[in-house]
Amino acid sequence: MTLKELCRQISCLDPHMLPEDDPIGLRIMCPEYSLHFEEKKTYPLSKEAHLFALCWSISREHRLFATIKPSEPSFSYSCSFHPGDRTQLHTHEYLELAYIVSGHFRQCILGKNIVFEEGDLCLIDKNCLHQDYLEAEPATILFLGISNEIFEEIMNSHVAAGRIQTFLQSALLKQKNLLQYLHFKPAAASKAPLEDCLTSLLKELILHDEASDRICRGLLMRVFRILSTDYDFSLSKELRKEMNWLLYEEITGYIRANLPDITIQQLCRRFHFQEDYYNRLLKQKTGMTYTEYIQNLRLEEAERLLRQTDYSIEQIANLVGYQNKGYFYRIFTRRYQMTPARFRKMQVHP
Repeated sequence: MTLKELCRQISCLDPHMLPEDDPIGLRIMCPEYSLHFEEKKTYPLSKEAHLFALCWSISREHRLFATIKPSEPSFSYSCSFHPGDRTQLHTHEYLELAYIVSGHFRQCILGKNIVFEEGDLCLIDKNCLHQDYLEAEPATILFLGISNEIFEEIMNSHVAAGRIQTFLQSALLKQKNLLQYLHFKPAAASKAPLEDCLTSLLKELILHDEASDRICRGLLMRVFRILSTDYDFSLSKELRKEMNWLLYEEITGYIRANLPDITIQQLCRRFHFQEDYYNRLLKQKTGMTYTEYIQNLRLEEAERLLRQTDYSIEQIANLVGYQNKGYFYRIFTRRYQMTPARFRKMQVHP
């Protein structure tokens, strides 16, 4: 059974069909009732559960069929709508990962209208203000509600690789005031493996037995691994600017902590960017190339050590990352117009 068929089956065919005005149904699809009020959606399951799925199946007859898994008892919900209807502006106290199984899906996120095509995903951080549109064309959307606990566990496992790892760890885990989202687009031939994982994940949430929690965590790790290797993600201009600053702070902090033996190859392994990225970032923020920036930090640290310690000049050269004492003398003298020994002497007897 395909993911689309599974979503439709559980959304439309459950014998326990809720009435259109049922409170659970209004939670699933709360129509817009105010332009100014912001609804905050709490986690719908018990505190012991860390993951749930919300399935939307939109028909040509302008009806929405939906359900939440796991749920006891199981249910289906259906309501009619007019094309262009939208949900009330809302945020979540959890992260939401939406996958467009079929058709397309429109959301207004932070005041910006975004259309997601079949195969796209959107990861929305908690407290990020958004609303969903119901369109005339049929569509199937799978939403995953991910608790902060399980998301942090997955990120700390380093299952995600490359740029997404740095972004998620820097922004979603550490900078909760950014209120951001990520729009993922599939690379060639990447849709099938992801759908296989999501299908297995949804089946486990439907089954919901003693082993399901562990299995779902593993499958969700696999989902993020696929996203980090086979999908591209885009950032808004504003968020890219803020993220560049976050990355600059994280990268320069790492450089300072590893100053004696730092190399650009080490940065590549740690942050997963190409070498020229570090030159561009540092030039943009400091006006210096990577080499100039490292030399400036090392000379500033050498100046501090000359002022505040009794280390020999050779020891200081080694401590700041220069094994060649002669080279250290040359660059220090060029910058300060005096030798390190003269510089130290001037601090005592100016």
